[in-house]
Amino acid sequence: MIRSHSMLLLFATVVLAPTACSREGEQAKPAPAAATAAAPTAKPADANEPAVVKTLRTQGVEFMGTFETSIGLTGYAGVAGQRPLAVYVSKDGQYAVVGTLVNAKGEDASADKLKELVSGPMGAQAWTKVEASHWVADGKADAPRIIYAFSDPNCPYCNHFWEAARPWVESGKVQIREILVGVIREDSANKAAAILGAASPEAALLENERNFAKGGIKPLATVPADVQAKLRANEMLMLDLGFQGTPGILFKDADGTVQMRSGMPQGNDLQTVLGPR
Repeated sequence: MIRSHSMLLLFATVVLAPTACSREGEQAKPAPAAATAAAPTAKPADANEPAVVKTLRTQGVEFMGTFETSIGLTGYAGVAGQRPLAVYVSKDGQYAVVGTLVNAKGEDASADKLKELVSGPMGAQAWTKVEASHWVADGKADAPRIIYAFSDPNCPYCNHFWEAARPWVESGKVQIREILVGVIREDSANKAAAILGAASPEAALLENERNFAKGGIKPLATVPADVQAKLRANEMLMLDLGFQGTPGILFKDADGTVQMRSGMPQGNDLQTVLGPR
């Protein structure tokens, strides 16, 4: 338990997976505080709310709502960084348990409420943002599964993901919408500009991926101002959603829940992301 006047809270953040690319020469870093911008609108503080909840707010936790439990504690659905967080508060408001409440069957008793109050709205907001971003389509427009991927033209893991997805894309089951950024190498933005500024960005994207081992698409000598603005907006969105490298992937699972992956999906997780083959 945690006293309201003395506590330590470890915040979980999205960290760069070892199968992802960051800026050349940089180490992977935790997602910045700005990543909380993707969280749903927090419930305003109540003057009568428990002291321990007020303390948690000062440490960066945002609360979206409350729910009752069968053990006499009041549940608070919150978010720290990009991670939904359940907080169980004692009746006197002086103590809180932060974490998972498990029932006799080993089930997470707060999972449904966290999905309803936090992760569901967070995912919906993130999806709306990526839909409005500057992306290039890879795959058929009527594909039943849409995947968004932040991608750098020089990122080998992005290229690995592109290669791995070919059976799903070419069969018409998946469309990947590549949200281009230029963050890895000095000419990344110039290559991204060559794709975005092409007569057919889709064809230019394929050119870069198919010839990746040979250096990919020829970079533009300079990045036009309008394209530079698009790339900057894409990069800011990538950071806003908590991704510190590429690929950064968003998809909807079988239940329609938005999920995120940082880095190239590994093993069976590839099918989780891309769906049935």
